Amino acid sequence: MKAPVRWLKPPLLRPRDTVHIVAPAGPFDPPTFEVGLGVLAQRYSPVYQPDLYEAWRYLAGPDSRRAAELTRALTDSNARAIFCARGGYGVMRLLPSLPLADMAPTALVGFSDLTALHLPLQGLGRVTIHGPVVTHLGKQPAAVQEYLFRLLESPEPPPPLEGKASYVPGVVEGPLLGGNLSVLSRLVGTPYMPPLDGALLLLEDVGEAPYRLDRIWTHLRLAGVFDKVRGIVLGDFTGCEQKDAPYSSADVLRSLAEETGLPCAAGFPIGHGIPNYPVALGTQVRLDAGVARLTFLEGAVQA
Repeated sequence: MKAPVRWLKPPLLRPRDTVHIVAPAGPFDPPTFEVGLGVLAQRYSPVYQPDLYEAWRYLAGPDSRRAAELTRALTDSNARAIFCARGGYGVMRLLPSLPLADMAPTALVGFSDLTALHLPLQGLGRVTIHGPVVTHLGKQPAAVQEYLFRLLESPEPPPPLEGKASYVPGVVEGPLLGGNLSVLSRLVGTPYMPPLDGALLLLEDVGEAPYRLDRIWTHLRLAGVFDKVRGIVLGDFTGCEQKDAPYSSADVLRSLAEETGLPCAAGFPIGHGIPNYPVALGTQVRLDAGVARLTFLEGAVQA
C-alpha cells in the first residue's frame, strides 16, 4: 500500500438515517447488546439480519455468514453508518473475501478486533471511527454517546481529549492511525497493514500482561514501525496488570515509549475502559505530549 494522497470522509449522518448493525467478530451477550441498540435506535434507524445472533465457538457464526453480512453493509449506499455489535476475534479471517475497495461512503464504527478492518481501510484512505461497539455503547456515559453523535453528524472538529500522563514531551501533527495494539501487530507483514509514515499512532489494549505488552511493542520496533510514525497516543490498557508485580503496565509502557524518543502521552479515554471516547482515524490531529492533549484539526465527516 502507498500512503493516501487524500483521505475520504463519509457523509454526515442525520437523525433517523438508516444504519447497519453487524457482528463480524465474536458472539455477544444479547441483553447488553439490546441496551446499546436502544441507544442507537433513539437516534437512527438500525437494521440487521436475523442471523446476527448466531454463535459458533468464539465467532458470531461461520465465516460465510459474517462475511456476507459485512459485505452487504459495506456496499449498501443507502445506509449512512455501520455499527459493530462486538469485538472479540474474527475480523482477520474475513479480510481476503471483503470488497473493501468497493465500500460505499459509509461511517464505520467499532474498536478492539475491528482494528483489523480499520487498518486496511486506512490503507485505502478511508476515514473510520474508532469508537464503542454496540455492547459497549450502553455502558458509556451520556457525554460519550453525545460525543459520538456529534462526531458523526457535524463536519466541525470535535473537542480535544485530555490524557493523564506525559511520557515523552513534544508537539507533533499528522493523521491519527492505529487502534488495538495486539491486532495491529498481527497485521504487520500482511497486505492489510497501511503505511504509517508521518502518522500519530493510537494504541490501546486489554488483558495483556506487562511482559506481553513489551513483546508486542518490541515486535513493532523491530518491524520499523516507530521509525515511521511521528508520535504515540496511548489510550486505556485495561486489565493489563501483573498480580503482585512491583511495577505496573504504565511503568513498562513509559519505558518503551522513552526508548523510541517519540512524543508520547498516555491515559487518553480511548479503548476498553469507561469512558471510551470515539476518534476519527485518518483525520489530522495535534498531540501536545507535554500536557497530554490531543487536538482534532478537522472533523470526521463531510457535509
